Amino acid sequence: MVAQRHLTEDGGPDQESQHFVVAFPGHHRPWATWIARRLEAHGHRVTTHRWDPDRDESLEVALGDLLLARGRVLLVLSDWFFELGPRREGEWNAVLRGFVAANADRFAAVNLTNRSLLPATAVLEPVDLWGIAEQEAERRLLARLDLEPSASRTDAVSTPSRYPSDAPAVWGEVPRRNLRFTGRDDLLNRVQESLTEVESGAAVCALVGMSGIGKTQLAAEYAHRFSPDYDVVWWVNSDQRGTQRDRFGELAPALGLRSGSEPGERIRAVRDALRRGDPHSRWLVIFDGWEDVEEATAMLPRGGTGHVLITSRNHGWRTVGEVVEVPVFLRAESTGYLMRRAPHITAEDADKVAAEFADLPLQMAHAAALLGEWQMPVSEYLEKVHSGEINPLDDMTELGDYPSSSLTSWSMFFNRVRDSEPRALELLKLCACFAPGRIPIGLVRGVAPGDLPEQLRWIADDTPDWPRALDTLANYSVVTKDSRSPSVSEGRDAGSRQESVHMHRVVHGIVRQLTASDDREIHRAVVRQVLVGSHPGEPFDSRQWPRYAEILPQLEFSGVLESTDPRAVQLVLNTLRYCYNSGEFTVGMDLVRVVRAKWNELFAPDAPEMLELTARTTVILRASGRFHEAFDRDSAALALLLAQSEPDPIKLMTANTGLSSDLRFLGRYPEAYQLQRDLVDVGRELLGPDEWTTLLAQHSLGVSLRLLGQYEKAYEIDLDTLRKREAVLRARHSNTLHSVNACARDLRLLGRYHDALARQELGVRTHIQVLGEHHPQTLWAQHNLVLCRRRAGAKGDDIGPVMADLLARHERVYGKGHHNNLMLVTDYGNYLRVHGDLGLARDLLTEAEDTYRALVGQAHPVPTGMQSNIGLLMQAEGNRDGALVLFEQALTGLRTLLGDDHPWTLGCALNASGGRNLSGRLEEAAELSRDTLRRARAALSDIHPMTLSCQTALAADLRALQQRDEADKLEEDALQKLTRTMGAQHQHTLSARQRVRPYWDFEPYLG
Repeated sequence: MVAQRHLTEDGGPDQESQHFVVAFPGHHRPWATWIARRLEAHGHRVTTHRWDPDRDESLEVALGDLLLARGRVLLVLSDWFFELGPRREGEWNAVLRGFVAANADRFAAVNLTNRSLLPATAVLEPVDLWGIAEQEAERRLLARLDLEPSASRTDAVSTPSRYPSDAPAVWGEVPRRNLRFTGRDDLLNRVQESLTEVESGAAVCALVGMSGIGKTQLAAEYAHRFSPDYDVVWWVNSDQRGTQRDRFGELAPALGLRSGSEPGERIRAVRDALRRGDPHSRWLVIFDGWEDVEEATAMLPRGGTGHVLITSRNHGWRTVGEVVEVPVFLRAESTGYLMRRAPHITAEDADKVAAEFADLPLQMAHAAALLGEWQMPVSEYLEKVHSGEINPLDDMTELGDYPSSSLTSWSMFFNRVRDSEPRALELLKLCACFAPGRIPIGLVRGVAPGDLPEQLRWIADDTPDWPRALDTLANYSVVTKDSRSPSVSEGRDAGSRQESVHMHRVVHGIVRQLTASDDREIHRAVVRQVLVGSHPGEPFDSRQWPRYAEILPQLEFSGVLESTDPRAVQLVLNTLRYCYNSGEFTVGMDLVRVVRAKWNELFAPDAPEMLELTARTTVILRASGRFHEAFDRDSAALALLLAQSEPDPIKLMTANTGLSSDLRFLGRYPEAYQLQRDLVDVGRELLGPDEWTTLLAQHSLGVSLRLLGQYEKAYEIDLDTLRKREAVLRARHSNTLHSVNACARDLRLLGRYHDALARQELGVRTHIQVLGEHHPQTLWAQHNLVLCRRRAGAKGDDIGPVMADLLARHERVYGKGHHNNLMLVTDYGNYLRVHGDLGLARDLLTEAEDTYRALVGQAHPVPTGMQSNIGLLMQAEGNRDGALVLFEQALTGLRTLLGDDHPWTLGCALNASGGRNLSGRLEEAAELSRDTLRRARAALSDIHPMTLSCQTALAADLRALQQRDEADKLEEDALQKLTRTMGAQHQHTLSARQRVRPYWDFEPYLG
């Protein structure tokens, strides 16, 4: 052995530098890394070597190969270490007592388990590192190797890995480590390399393969094996979109982030924190069972230094990150797994079983469980599989690429369990009546024994049968237990009701086929009873959304959708309300389609249940921007009601409320107003003027008046609604805050900018306190606040960064193309145009105009008015002729759609007169300006900012025509009014004094 002498910092001699080979099985890589790091810190050289000799290789030869390197060999031991191969206990004892004992000076060991090792390992004198702190572990390691702590010790290391016994700061529901996990080391190393070799930005790796190939087990093993490399490890079940969003959003409170309870705002906060690496830069997020690549843009954390691992059957993830194809087991992995789980079988027998089931990991787990638990000879097992005793079923769709003999093997399991553990089989049948994936089986524990069928009453009793049945299913690899643990405060009983298991999709399909017996409906009835009685709470309460996300996928499998029980109907309708309130519009529409197909067979078209389903449907359709579909459905529902001999007036009111909303979104403002006014009258007569539904109708009446441009009347209605809501619902209720927003918007549109700003500033503070900073309603309030600041602010007030940040938050909550987001896109584009960023302004305004046109069509006030914004942009770019064409088109269109006196029409007229002036059509410009001023005074008032802008524009046109006396008189009058109403330093006043031509920004609003 070659040794080197080191010197201490004061020049004195230090200990000799030595070389060590750290040999470890793959799953102990974190320990090998830590050992190497500590030895290197004391001045020694270390080579780490993953050691997993082939079963056919002699142990003596394999251990001898380790001695070819200079230095001592340190073996990282656990009880798992001696199953490498796998090999018989006698073979290990022989080589330890022989070859290792003869070379005892070259071998040393550390022990990482509290379980007993083979007696012959005493020759290695393993030092126990299990369950001790890092400082003591380092002391024991050095003492075992006869090393003194180096005086020049440095903690500078090449890897940031943490001490393996120290848990990550955040550990989120990663499945329990599979102690029988076999092989896959090359795959795991490839995953690690793909994640760590990315130069910048969050690395993404997708494990892709067929069902049952072992993707989830591989991801879980990666999380456990490499956990010391991360401070945050978070597992997200992604087979259902709602569950995925809720689970990913739960990382926000786990990281200590300030956010509300809605998934959208939590996800935004999480993505932002991961991107910034604050509070932790070393993070791993695992999305298990994620098939929808299109959702990646809105969900994946990007730009940070962390890692994302995805399991999926979809090869489309190649467009997002690196894809690692997960194959079946190598034959050595299959046989190794079988022999560890069933030690009585030979290598040759294991090879036969692996060949029978094509090395498919899920089937290897099942076959190994049967062979291991029953101690059945392989010849007998295969004979039963091949025999005609148990005929495979005809429907093989759930098996996919699995061999047909798999069904026979599973049939053997059911027959055996039916005799030996009948209650485990009953529990399995119950699980099969839930949807595959995560199954909240513990909910059954909350049902009173008397409410359960006789064969299931044992579940609710306080007996050991429940954990025994669960353990039986887990031992046979039928289910895996959820890692979620109840809190101490919830108590043992509450905790058992929160227990859940996970059943693989393939296993679930097989179980359903092989347990399709006469008592299936009994079990489905129990599951329905459990779900209906789970009482998830009010769907508008975001604290209840995780419970709804858990229940939603269970509704169809359990038969809840086929029940006419009023409680079941209400659960379905509440789940649709949850979909709307949480922003899960796509999920909601998917559920609607299934519910409608089922309910069409249960209820008449005009039944209350179907009408309520239509109301829930159209709310989601409107929120999704599908306004025409919503109108058609609401019209059909209203026709069904009116065809009844004595239609219920409250149901008529509900149906007309939806129709009125549709008409507003479709731009049919006069019709919407007439209908909404009638609804307010009906509500006051039937329910009273202060009732919740009446006030909701009155609030919508204010919206209709605002869209008609009748801002003063809208403010009167909204102010009355606000006062009543403050009295009935109190000041901090979300509906009251809606009215606060409405009143502030009215004041701004009336030109009372400072009043609007004062009210909206207080309103936003209250929104944040009550609803959270990122609630959709808070975002709406913040949007209005930005516009109030822009209108009321003095010259030079830069709100650009605020608008950019608000737009980013809008996109995270609503999505890029959502109509609520398009309003802010337009307002920000208008702001950027004024401040000189014409390129980005064009991108935003064009995007908004095109999307609005796709949503509502050509003949709608909003896309028509958007032409005026594009005209202002073209004018700023120097294209005066093109701008004038758009101004004139917008003016003509809005005159046709809204009339000559609507404020939107007047704004387009103001821009058109400016375009005519710049194009030299001075007489036409003055004529239009004079007509616009007259109409603005009548529609808005003499001192409204729009009116004063029209007056200033007319003065400019008259001056261009050399009519200076009238121009000066109009200009002086406008300046006096602007100074009196807005102040001498307001931007409008300053612009008028400097004779800057006024313009009008169109602010889109769908209602």
